[in-house]
Amino acid sequence: MGAGKTTLGRALAVRLPRLTYIDLDEEIERHAGMSVSKIFATYGEKVFRTMEADALRDVASLSNVIVGCGGGTPCAEGNMELMNRCGTTVLLSARRPTLLRRLLEAQAQRPKLNGMSADEVAAYIDSALAERAEAYGKAQYSFPSDRLENEAEIEASCRFFIRKFLPGARS
Repeated sequence: MGAGKTTLGRALAVRLPRLTYIDLDEEIERHAGMSVSKIFATYGEKVFRTMEADALRDVASLSNVIVGCGGGTPCAEGNMELMNRCGTTVLLSARRPTLLRRLLEAQAQRPKLNGMSADEVAAYIDSALAERAEAYGKAQYSFPSDRLENEAEIEASCRFFIRKFLPGARS
């Protein structure tokens, strides 16, 4: 959460038109006919995670896609193994201060963070990263995502990502 998956994924898709960016949360919202926040409020996290696993299975069969999944997606049983089997997994890693700033800026759109103080959000980051470390450690690669704050940084990050993971692609 807050690592820049949507920013980087959309930017890569613009630079690489043969690839389509799929935001897993947007897929869930489209299928459910309601926002992630509404799903959480109405049905709870357990139902959301089931919907998320279903959506992940659906997109796993597609080709030429970049999938941005939620921060909790890799943690559900079997999800990370499915992702590793069906594609290349890249963990976007941002430093804690970057994550905190980004999450505070977009707090209203984050159902799990709604109403938290800055200290509570910081504590959430620490506990979520510790809790998710094992699942995140199963990613095939890691990519630094602190530099996605403006067009120049996004452009440089895209070039670096393409060189590192998609060397045959043209941007």
